[in-house]
Amino acid sequence: MRWAAIGLMTMVAACSSGPRIIPEPERPPVTQPTPTQPDVPVDPGLPQDEARHRVALLVPMSGTNAGVGRSLANATQLALLDTNADNIRITTYDTATGAAAAATQAIADGNGLILGPLLADDVRAVSPIARRAHVPLLSFSNDVSVAGNGTYILGYVPSQSIGRVVDYARSSGITDFAGLMPGGLYGERASTAFLRAVEDAGGRVVAMETYDGRSGSLASAANRLGADPFQAVLIAGSGDTAAAAVPLLRRTDGGATARVLGTELWNSDSSIGSKSALEGAFFASVSNNYYRQYAAKYRSRFGSAPYRLSTLGYDSVLLTVRIARDWRVGQPFPEGRLLASDGFAGLDGAFRFGRDGIAQRALEVQEIRDGSTVTVSSAPRGF
Repeated sequence: MRWAAIGLMTMVAACSSGPRIIPEPERPPVTQPTPTQPDVPVDPGLPQDEARHRVALLVPMSGTNAGVGRSLANATQLALLDTNADNIRITTYDTATGAAAAATQAIADGNGLILGPLLADDVRAVSPIARRAHVPLLSFSNDVSVAGNGTYILGYVPSQSIGRVVDYARSSGITDFAGLMPGGLYGERASTAFLRAVEDAGGRVVAMETYDGRSGSLASAANRLGADPFQAVLIAGSGDTAAAAVPLLRRTDGGATARVLGTELWNSDSSIGSKSALEGAFFASVSNNYYRQYAAKYRSRFGSAPYRLSTLGYDSVLLTVRIARDWRVGQPFPEGRLLASDGFAGLDGAFRFGRDGIAQRALEVQEIRDGSTVTVSSAPRGF
């Protein structure tokens, strides 16, 4: 975006002297008729913009998740600058004060596309409002239950990373799998995805245990899991949780030599490679090929490191810029273009939307090795 500011200040001073002037006698003022003005409606929203597409960004700019929201907002601005997209105007609305109210205002302001929200509950509040206005929603959530009917999710879906790492492990000769799953909704969905992925790959799940946040729960689950032998174990939790669980599993007969598998959650942990307990572990996620360059540019411009998922904001703008080539200003967003079979390219690699509104991503498999991460199976370049 290019901004220009022009300041103009003019000061005029004048003085004169000359012969004395005698004023004319005062006359009654002449009253001019006041012309009738037509009633002009006052638009309480944003001023009209006939040269640019209006796009709303719905993220938390205050409250607990303000840091993530600001990082997403900064990423969208960086994308506009990098693409020189002067035909798109992004206005940010704070969902922390009410996602539904933010969406209502965004639509009243004439935005034809909504980027966000971040949280699944906010998506549920916003989706009906956007749907009634025929405004598509590109959410940063990874909750597949909110996708569909004009709502699309850009987030990293756990089932995709689980399927990718299981396929890779199976191709390396592993047949017997075990799972260590957290409680709650994420764990339930991870368990379902794991069972399905192993079955589809031609392997078998020999054991699966669940842990929660109570003291001793992880240790008890690991001990129970290690009662039977298995070749690989998926630990569907954070990198810290996996690093704590692995030593427990190594002390059991069943998990003494098992290959450790992780999920997309590990990619958001910048120190994952330094966790010695996870040496040799595999996990699948989006590629980091372009992220490091992006993070350096972000840090230079904004003075801080970006959140890992801020690339979703950047890539949502890249997608919008591409579609905007065929999007006439003042016309509805061409939603059908979101279903392009060849998909889109972004910092996180190739992705495309299915008719269910879920972003299918090209994922790579990384191995934790010698204090770092190494790509052992590259992500496909496209579809």
